[in-house]
Amino acid sequence: MDVLDVPQKIFRKISLNDNVVLLLLWHLLHLIIKVIYFVREILLAIESYLITNGIVKTYEDLNLNRVKYLGIVVDSDEARETSKVIELLEWLSDIGVKKVCLYDREGVLKKSKEVFMEKFDSMENPETNHKRQMEFEFVSIIDGKETVAKAANLLYKKYYSDPNSEKPFFTETYLTEALRVLGANEPDPDLILIYGPTRCHLGFPAWRIRYTEMVHMGSLKNKKFGLILKAINKYTKVKQNYGS
Repeated sequence: MDVLDVPQKIFRKISLNDNVVLLLLWHLLHLIIKVIYFVREILLAIESYLITNGIVKTYEDLNLNRVKYLGIVVDSDEARETSKVIELLEWLSDIGVKKVCLYDREGVLKKSKEVFMEKFDSMENPETNHKRQMEFEFVSIIDGKETVAKAANLLYKKYYSDPNSEKPFFTETYLTEALRVLGANEPDPDLILIYGPTRCHLGFPAWRIRYTEMVHMGSLKNKKFGLILKAINKYTKVKQNYGS
């Protein structure tokens, strides 16, 4: 055997052992993360149960005057679970929410607008035996893009089409006015509940979340009534400071 081959074989053996150790560490880390998330889900389920059944009294009286407009952001894949979305709307109706903005990136909810409206309108509130009353707005990312493009075109025609006119520095005020002229100046949601795998607003129109609080609620299929009460209650207790 060539003497030069010995170091190479030893090096390959060490590298193989290192790879095995790294693989084991990776699987161990993955297992630890899964256990942490599993325990977290159990704790959240227990907390939701305690809140829902009135064992925790903190969330019984909600100040819904501060939640006049609630936003619901849903991952587009989960938005296809129509029954889950309708159940969520029923919960919000039972809580007393009157106006909801439903958003998903691809417009799945918007395309199913008639289905949601028909099913929801046919349901009664079990406590009052009256038809459920809730106002809806359906939004997707394309709405935001088209509206911004129209607003920009309006501002361009007004201030830049004439080469002799003054060219202002566009601020939020100009955009708000352009949106008002276009009839797209809907109010900002007071609170947005986000259902999906990522902790972001998934492209919800940026000019409509200037003062909006956002709470990530996890997966839609694991939604919990008690945690919605907790999120709304926490928002109503927050003191908001607005800049000049």
